[in-house]
Order: sequence, then structure tokens, then C-alpha cells
Amino acid sequence: MTPDTRQTPKRILVTGPTGFIGKRLLYKLDEKGYQVRCLVRPPESLVLEIPLTHEPEIVYGDLLDPDSLNAALVGMDTAYYLVHSMGGRSIRQTLAFEEKDRRAAENFLRAADSNGLKRIIYLGGLGDISDNLSHHLASRQEIGRILQSGKVQTTILRAAVIVGAGGAAFEIVRYLVERLPILMCPKWVYTQSQPIAIDNVLSYLAGCLETPETAGRSFDIGGPQIVSYADLMRMYARVRGLKRYIVGMPMVPFKLSAYWVNLITPVPAGVVLPLAEGLRNEAVCRENDIRKMLPVQLLSMEQAICNALAEESEGPGKLLSQQACFLPEDLQ
Repeated sequence: MTPDTRQTPKRILVTGPTGFIGKRLLYKLDEKGYQVRCLVRPPESLVLEIPLTHEPEIVYGDLLDPDSLNAALVGMDTAYYLVHSMGGRSIRQTLAFEEKDRRAAENFLRAADSNGLKRIIYLGGLGDISDNLSHHLASRQEIGRILQSGKVQTTILRAAVIVGAGGAAFEIVRYLVERLPILMCPKWVYTQSQPIAIDNVLSYLAGCLETPETAGRSFDIGGPQIVSYADLMRMYARVRGLKRYIVGMPMVPFKLSAYWVNLITPVPAGVVLPLAEGLRNEAVCRENDIRKMLPVQLLSMEQAICNALAEESEGPGKLLSQQACFLPEDLQ
């Protein structure tokens, strides 16, 4: 479908195009007929398994190097801000992410303001700062506030667990359930959350671009069910026809949980830790205003799991995407 250029911007920048969300968003925007520019950190490259109809423009730059950002933002109308430090390979790297994320957002906002960018669309985390959030979720909230503090109209979408092939949350569930008939799980797996299918996240991201009324606003986005990680494990087992037993283990430190998950799955402990710490808070939508503005057909978690399994082509043993993280050069 060709976008209506009278109402929607034509010049779009995507940051984090190599990540779990960013790479999929490129295909979503391509389906809608948009020409996209991608900000890629050197020496990375953008590898697309399936070619896009509209070849994206690649611009190299680093959000931690403010002098490199003007070339990416010049002439752009809207930018998707999808880069954040989900975690490093190790817990040591994860604990040092907040200052880097803060500097990256501040650098990007200054460059956006100076280049006359009209809109930023940011995907943040679900949770309220008054809830004693984990360091990771509190940082995600801070990044949203920074991006909304400039002249650019910034839309914030706040999501909890995002279920899709290659995403850390889904890979944790998949590997644990596939490999362990009895799952001895820490108590954080019982925290209530409102996960959302990756397909629905992409629909909201693209929908905000085409809906001017969403500019400058913040929205909670979630799926139709309120469940826990334990519930997701049970759903996965049912979808796969597996008999699994989940046994709770209280008083397991988050750091120890991260190392345990890393032993069984390919998801690094530095990525597991912020996910686990984030689950000390319930992550449930407190408002559903976006559903009125963008009537997306929300997928059940069972359907989201089925879609993720259908996308997997090589079975357990390989992560299909890379996290868009600020990692030391020797670990990239």
C-alpha cells in the first residue's frame, strides 16, 4: 500500500535496525511503501535475509558520538528510537548501561532539534516510576522523558514482555520448556504482566507514524491477557504438546537466576538480569487509549507463540536477531 503523503511523513530514520524490533519494523514500513534511512554503528552491517522492495539508505553513526548524527538526521521527518542497552554479554556490562543510554538520548535529541526533526517514536518499558522500578525500567522511563523534553514531538509506546522469535523473553521460555521437564523457577516467574505479540507492536509503531493525533503522547500497549512468565511457559508447553511441571523456588537472587537461565539458554546473563529484575514489578497497562486511536486486532499469547515457532527455521540453538546494545568493541 502506498502511504498517503499528504498526512504522513515520507522521510523516516530507523535507529537500531539490526535489533529484534528494528529489523522487523523495516519490513513493516517497506510493506507500506516507505523509503527508510537506517542508522548503523560502524563497523556493523545491515543484513536482511529477505530483500526489501525499497532498498534502505544506510548511514553510519554512533549515538555516543554526537558529531556523527547530523548526517543521519538531515532531511528526516520522523525517527524511530529503538536503541537501548538491554544488556551486555555479562552482568558487569549490564550494570554500567544507564549513563550510556542517557548520553545517547541527549545526543540524539540535540541533533534532532538542530535538524528540524518533526517526530520521534520511542518504544519504552511498561511501568510507573512511583513503583520502585528496576534500574533497567527506570532508565527506559528516563529516556522517554529526555526525548520528550525537546522541540520534537515524541510519541512513547510502553510495552512489557514482547513475544516473538529471536526476542530474549521468548527464547528464555522456549529453551527452558524444551529442555527441562521439571522447571525449578524463582518467584519472579509468577509476577503478573501484560505481554504483547511482536506483530501487534509493529502495528502500533507503524500506526503512530500514520496517526498525527498520537504525536507528543505516551501510551501503554499490551496484549489481551494478563499472565505471568509461568503462564507463558505453560502456554508454550501446551502449544508444543509437552508435559511440564513448574515448581517455585523462593528467595533466589536475581543475579543467581540470571546465571542459571544463561546455563540453559543462549540468552546472555547480562540480558537475563534486567528482564528478571524488571519482573519484580507488575507490568500491566494502566490505560488503553491507543486502542481507540489504532484499532489493532490483538493476538492471544498462544497465537503469538505459534507465530514465533512458525518463524523459527533452525530450532533451538540459534538466536535469530542481535540486541541493539552499546557493547564494548571487543565483544561485538
